[in-house]
Amino acid sequence: MNEKLNILLATSEVVGFAKTGGLADVCAALPQAMARRGHRASIILPLYRSARQAKPAPVPTERQFTVVVGQKVVETRLWHTTLDDGVTVWLVEQNDYFDRDDPTQGRGIYQYTRHDGSRADYEDNCERFVFFNRAVLEALPLLDAWPDILHVNDWQTGLIPVYLKEQYLHRMGESGPLGYDRLGTLLTIHNIAYQGTFWHWDMKLAGLDWRLFNPRQLEFYGKLSFLKAGIVYADLLNTVSPTYAREIQTPYFGYGMQGVLWENRDRLFGIVNGVDYRVWDPAIDRHLPANYSLDDLSGKAICKAALQREFAIAEDAAAPLCGVVARLTEQKGVDLITAVAPGILDAGGQLVVLGEGDRKYHHVLQHLRDRYPNRMGIYLGFHEAKAHRVEAGADFFLMPSAFEPSGLNQLYSLKYGTPPVVRATGGLADTVTDASPENLANGTATGFRFGGYSAHECWRAVERAIGMYRHYPEFWRQLMRTGMSQDWSWDRSAAEYEQLYQRLRKPR
Repeated sequence: MNEKLNILLATSEVVGFAKTGGLADVCAALPQAMARRGHRASIILPLYRSARQAKPAPVPTERQFTVVVGQKVVETRLWHTTLDDGVTVWLVEQNDYFDRDDPTQGRGIYQYTRHDGSRADYEDNCERFVFFNRAVLEALPLLDAWPDILHVNDWQTGLIPVYLKEQYLHRMGESGPLGYDRLGTLLTIHNIAYQGTFWHWDMKLAGLDWRLFNPRQLEFYGKLSFLKAGIVYADLLNTVSPTYAREIQTPYFGYGMQGVLWENRDRLFGIVNGVDYRVWDPAIDRHLPANYSLDDLSGKAICKAALQREFAIAEDAAAPLCGVVARLTEQKGVDLITAVAPGILDAGGQLVVLGEGDRKYHHVLQHLRDRYPNRMGIYLGFHEAKAHRVEAGADFFLMPSAFEPSGLNQLYSLKYGTPPVVRATGGLADTVTDASPENLANGTATGFRFGGYSAHECWRAVERAIGMYRHYPEFWRQLMRTGMSQDWSWDRSAAEYEQLYQRLRKPR
């Protein structure tokens, strides 16, 4: 029987406190799933302005300490709150670094909006996250219990394993070793494209010995990379799907990191992100006009009609309705979506798109809506409740990503009986089984897949979906039911993380 663990997850984002993407969802859901498995789990993140508004609200503690950043000694203290399932959340206060995010002023947690509307990184991001990485390690003796596992996430926490092994491993307290030598570290790479790369003189700011600035350790094309540092120094590595773990070892997907990842492939694993079915389940979803389930699908037709009204398109029960919820960026394959949209609409189908992103895609989508006003609806922005209603009301879901480390919307689509059409990359390849004749015959098909990144291949997959929807309703119903019966819950994912954590546990 596995021993119970004490896990501390260090991250720059947690949903409810600060979020720019899927990292925040993972870092909220995984610790709660581990707690449900009987482990002690806690989280540590910066005290952003947005985090002060979390529910339940964090409160300051008397646990104060200092952190050395370059030539400065920076004072800080911990704040505290809790999530469901007894997960403790620690927040690191430092107003000069973190009390700046304000959406009304165009300021996020990593970037701000220039006068011309473009986005730029804060110039002190290196200093901000050097501070946070050191603060995590300095805070450990002040927590309620010493962790067994320190789980770090993405570049923003990539220096933690370096500091641990180079500077903290043998740190002593008044009564002997503090326990840094007993920590096992796991680095999760949520998206290899974001690497935390800064100029080489920031080695001095980081307080790291210049001997480490070499191609096998911290140097990355003449610069300091937080992510490469974490890859080299963490005890184990994982990313958010098995296929993505293989893809990022290749030049096309590796963003220059493929060499170091290939060298460390024996320590690299892939675990698909999970879904919180307490939030994403059509049987209990409070955002829907009607609930439905695997045993009673009748509510889905009500959701479709309501979605058509909400997006001001024709209320046509027979029209195959395609849904899209995505950041409107190249990564999400929006150029393929806009390329195949006329084919969907000219064939008598409908399309609803929810998202925001690059302005060029905003203009293209608005032009398509103007051209097909009764068949296409768009909402430029993010709206949580509308996202749920798109998943429930659409007949199929289009997600032709150029790359997709894990992906969540295809998992939502499966649960909502909305077969996804996906490009077979990353987590999409790991979670969607193509509706080939063989897979339909053996009952494993859940959606439609295509391989090459081209409008032609994307359209062929969409055409297959429309054809099955219109002409083979019995197979379509089978596809819906098979997808809805899949288990992509966080409890499943947590069991795989638990295996990695147990490998990292060191003797006490």
